[in-house]
Amino acid sequence: MKSFCRILFLMMSVLGYAQVKQALDAVFRRVLDSPKFMAANISFYVTDENGNEIYNYNAQRGLSTASTQKIFTALAALDLLGKNFRYTTIASYDGVLSSGVLSGNLYLSSDGDPSLGSWRYKGYKPKDFLEQLYTALSNEGIDKIDGNIIIDDSYFDFQNVPGGWCWNDVGNYYGAGVWGVNWRENQYDIKIRGGERKGEATQVLDFSYQFEDINIVNDLVSGSKDSRDKSIIYTSPHSGTVFINGTIPAGKTSVISGATPNPPLQIGVEMKKFLSLKNIKVEGEVLTFSGLKIKHREAEVFSRSRHEFWQYHSPPLSDIVHWFLRKSVNLYGETLLKTLGKRIFNKNNTEESAARLRAYWTGKGIAPMMIAFEDGSGLSPQNYASAKAEVQALRWGKSQPWFETFYEALPTINGLKMKSGTIKGTKAYAGYSTSRSGKQYIFSIIVNNYNGGSINEELFKILNTLK
Repeated sequence: MKSFCRILFLMMSVLGYAQVKQALDAVFRRVLDSPKFMAANISFYVTDENGNEIYNYNAQRGLSTASTQKIFTALAALDLLGKNFRYTTIASYDGVLSSGVLSGNLYLSSDGDPSLGSWRYKGYKPKDFLEQLYTALSNEGIDKIDGNIIIDDSYFDFQNVPGGWCWNDVGNYYGAGVWGVNWRENQYDIKIRGGERKGEATQVLDFSYQFEDINIVNDLVSGSKDSRDKSIIYTSPHSGTVFINGTIPAGKTSVISGATPNPPLQIGVEMKKFLSLKNIKVEGEVLTFSGLKIKHREAEVFSRSRHEFWQYHSPPLSDIVHWFLRKSVNLYGETLLKTLGKRIFNKNNTEESAARLRAYWTGKGIAPMMIAFEDGSGLSPQNYASAKAEVQALRWGKSQPWFETFYEALPTINGLKMKSGTIKGTKAYAGYSTSRSGKQYIFSIIVNNYNGGSINEELFKILNTLK
């Protein structure tokens, strides 16, 4: 009797899956007939939770994934670093401390904490960090610093952004590079007022915080009143110039966000100002150096022994992954990739770390030709993966003890738990669905080279079949 029931259950499951496949195919074929998909490349794959194939359309074809690539980085980080992993920032000093006066330098170093000074976490905001640093200095009995504030940025290699990133991405907030000492997610906001008419100049009103040694060149003009923000910020790591180009709506105030050219210098300047307000005077200047011994303002950085007096720890990795996936923070992906490289793969640059991440996933059974990584976030158009590879990674993650952390971090989009990906000409979704009948599915759909504006409506029609 039990055998008969199992056979009957399997037959019903097969019939149910056949109906889902038929429904998927009908909607999918109608979508393909749209002019938007005339020149498109598509990879689409669906399985049940046990890996049984439900639908396959070019499932092994590698395409640019945009931010759905973040699932590979997030899953690997949770597996190899652990959901409780925390980054550490260290304050130390050299020289002699006597009667409250430090005759030496104050140092700040970090292992790349991407959340340092972020606004996303309660108790971890910029003022929280600076207050704790002040308290630690006070507990040491330091009332004055005769030396410099030195930001030690030597943890990672000097190349802050991956080589495959586009020039018109790097200066914007989503193209922020990775430093050994990050600050405020390496992002700043500019409030700009459009002119009253199309073609008029724009006016910079305010910054989210005061820059140090940065020249702003505003070539942004006003578009029509009903236009959208088409601004682009051009700059590069260590640059002294920020060039703003494009258009914003006329008659309106817009906020555009850029990538901070030198976060280590920025945090040092803010430390000095904050300590001055707290009556701890710093006589020297703010200096930075990296593993290449690059010196700010040609100042010498002395290699003295340091006394460590304070450690500051980031939120746990589970919280970082939450925001990494929910808000698609590219900085987090690149930092996690470099962290894996440094701590797990014994590599210290993005290129080699990305190659090892690929090897990690091929070791999980993904065919090598179905994935290629140039970064950890998916911003580079040189990345690719197939829908089948993404489904395989998602299915593997489902069997891990920390899966709930990953699942909770995924955004809910159109009623489905899934990660989205968007760059020019690319739209992708990958995630999980539980149907009204209780069947569970894992899916990925990747579209490259589509035309005619948003294709969300078309893709949601396809994925709604799995609900």
